[in-house]
Amino acid sequence: MIPVSEPLLGRKEAEYVAECIRTGWISSAGRFVDEFERAWADYCGMKHGVAVSSGTAALQVAVGCLDLEPGDEVIMPTFTIISCAMAVVEMGGVPVLVDSDERTWCMDVGQVEDKITPRTRAIMVVHMYGHPVDMDPMLDLADKHGLAIIEDAAQVHGAEYTGRKCGGLGEISTFSFYSNKIITTGEGGMLLTNDDIHAEKARCLRNLCFIQERRFFHKRLGYNFRLTNMQAAVGLAQVQRVEELVARKRSIGAAYTERLCDIKVLQLPVEEPWAKNVYWMYGLVLDESTGLDAVAFAERLAERGVMTRPFFLGMHEQPVFHDMGLFKGEVYPIAERLARQGLYLPSGLPLTEEQIDTVCQAVRDSLAAWRVARPGR
Repeated sequence: MIPVSEPLLGRKEAEYVAECIRTGWISSAGRFVDEFERAWADYCGMKHGVAVSSGTAALQVAVGCLDLEPGDEVIMPTFTIISCAMAVVEMGGVPVLVDSDERTWCMDVGQVEDKITPRTRAIMVVHMYGHPVDMDPMLDLADKHGLAIIEDAAQVHGAEYTGRKCGGLGEISTFSFYSNKIITTGEGGMLLTNDDIHAEKARCLRNLCFIQERRFFHKRLGYNFRLTNMQAAVGLAQVQRVEELVARKRSIGAAYTERLCDIKVLQLPVEEPWAKNVYWMYGLVLDESTGLDAVAFAERLAERGVMTRPFFLGMHEQPVFHDMGLFKGEVYPIAERLARQGLYLPSGLPLTEEQIDTVCQAVRDSLAAWRVARPGR
């Protein structure tokens, strides 16, 4: 079976981890945590990096830095991972949703201003599958209404918006370094900010809100969201060759597009003129005219040895939020279509040209076989 993705680890990662073991610095203290934070913040053009245990943890800490009051609202896309809405709900806030952009699959920035109310505190932008959100309208709105921007850059390591690195555009940005990300620490994440107060608060929140003056004396509740020195060692080694990894991802994206662009019933990823897409995952959206949805198409690809993953299901369709009284009756047609018709192909860094050929042939063969067998033909 061709894998969906797996990290590409090298000798430098092994060397750095071996140093952690040899010196005994294996927990959350050690040089690699500090160096990883500095290196990634510098790469993204931000002042502070605060390493944490996951991308979800980074979102929770980022929202925690805003000190939301009960009922405060955060606008975000419905088409995203549940971590985004969960972070707001767990802080007593209310997620307010917008639909997706049909081309980029990111949030529809044109819908955001209409969702702003006196209770709105922030906009959480989520860059999707490697392509950036159109950020300037969001930054203008934030400035106009006095809102914070939380930039979820978990899926866009190395991507750019008008020449600026994603993750360096918001008041606070968050990253995931999960095993399938371009930069990986197995599990892990990071929060970036230029704000000294946010950075201090984030470091406090990730470490049970210990204070320097007196150990085991707490003025607020925090989390155990620390990243280990061993994980940071792997992350630092990968930051040192991030451009190589991004180039490989873009090469895989270009190879898929070249092989699939003539199939008119497939919507492929785009790269808007103002964007640098890193093709974290290479997605396809099936036209409804095929009579196939993503689940059925995935089954046919699996029969040919190709594993896939479905697109996100919108927050407004999640039963857990309905049980909380959220989003009932809300409809977001584009996000619903993406969830129903979208999947992504194997996209891992180790993919070979031969494997990409195999995947693309399986896509063609599956569509051709369905056309022949389709009921009613």
